Amino acid sequence: MELFPPIPLSEWRDSKETLHRFAQVIGKIRLASSVRRNHWWNVAYHLTGRGMTTRPMGLVDGNPIFTIDFDFVDHLLIARSVDGRTASFPLMGQSVSGFYRNTLNTLEAIGVRPVITLPHPFDLPDQDRPFEQDTAHAAYDPFWVNRYWQVLSQVNLLLEQFASGFSGKISPVHHFWHTFDIAVTRFSEQRVDQPTSVDPVTREAYSRAVISSGFWFGDDKLPRPTFYSYAAPEPAGLADRPLHPASARWIPQDSSHLAVLDYDDVRREKDAWNQVLDFFESVYAAAADLAGWDPAHLACPGGITDPQTTRAAG
Repeated sequence: MELFPPIPLSEWRDSKETLHRFAQVIGKIRLASSVRRNHWWNVAYHLTGRGMTTRPMGLVDGNPIFTIDFDFVDHLLIARSVDGRTASFPLMGQSVSGFYRNTLNTLEAIGVRPVITLPHPFDLPDQDRPFEQDTAHAAYDPFWVNRYWQVLSQVNLLLEQFASGFSGKISPVHHFWHTFDIAVTRFSEQRVDQPTSVDPVTREAYSRAVISSGFWFGDDKLPRPTFYSYAAPEPAGLADRPLHPASARWIPQDSSHLAVLDYDDVRREKDAWNQVLDFFESVYAAAADLAGWDPAHLACPGGITDPQTTRAAG
């Protein structure tokens, strides 16, 4: 498989908009049926060998233990319960309305009846339209959806490698159905008191100082697949620090800045994998220095914290 294959937003925008809403339907079930974790770590998707999964959930909501998986090879939504029952339906040919109804029927077939709070999109242009009324989003190109999963799978492992060098508090590598990006986030113990006007989703996500790195597929604001990284709160002078490779740049983002590396620029390079890792590391090094973190103490070369193993390897 080609490393970082092309995935221009223009080729699959309609499919992406539909799939994003499919992901939000299942994401809201995950939100209702899982134990809450700090910084919303419980709600995100994890990658599998055929697509992505909610991971096991249930019990806390009165339902049996169950999982929901997207299969982007055979293009199915598959629900399974702990007692071995399985039900599924095809992803192709579904509007969001049809997907929503079929999801609930499929879950009922395995004995699961979720209670979805606010069953409509979150932070999307049609957020006031219930899922069950959305017949406008119905595109699903299996080639591009499979390509999306292939790219996610590669970036997932790249972010896992980047994450291995940090021994402090760090999120899993996970795919958020809110912003449709895949990311890993490093944390410090610095508490961040958000203004009371800030929404509860943001308040929880940024209750500690973070340096986050990830990838998204493009949107109306930045209509290209892009690797990104940022610090929150942003330390003074961060956007003045140089980035690597040379094609990376800082762009304004609300009242702060976002470091970006164009996917199409870097994918053509001979050593694209290491250039992206260098990009993430350049942002982390600058932000950690300016924010007063202790990078030497938090370093975890090769994913090893055991000093005896480290000395032996050296």
